[in-house]
Amino acid sequence: MAAQEPDNLRKLGEQLDDVQKRNAKRDERAAPTQMGIASRFATELGAALLVGGALGWGLDWLFGHFGIHTRPLFIVVFFVLGAVAGIRNVMRAATELNAEIAAHPATPVEDDEES
Repeated sequence: MAAQEPDNLRKLGEQLDDVQKRNAKRDERAAPTQMGIASRFATELGAALLVGGALGWGLDWLFGHFGIHTRPLFIVVFFVLGAVAGIRNVMRAATELNAEIAAHPATPVEDDEES
């Protein structure tokens, strides 16, 4: 029985190696496409603007119910803050995408024409 145990352990080790190789291949992601990059930037900026404008509108509405008329003030201020936050998020996303693209070097294209 002692001679069988190393064979079983060896088979188990090989199975574990196979599983790890499959998981490593699955974890590799392709470089982002131009459409993916554009949609991520638009989503980052649009969401920040929407949230900023909504917060400003909500605060103006809330203060209006208490008799304090700040109608355009908070909408403008929070919309600008949302724009700043959106631009900051786009810059952060661009840094992440640049690092991801650098990890996937482009393959050289061969030219069929002779110079």
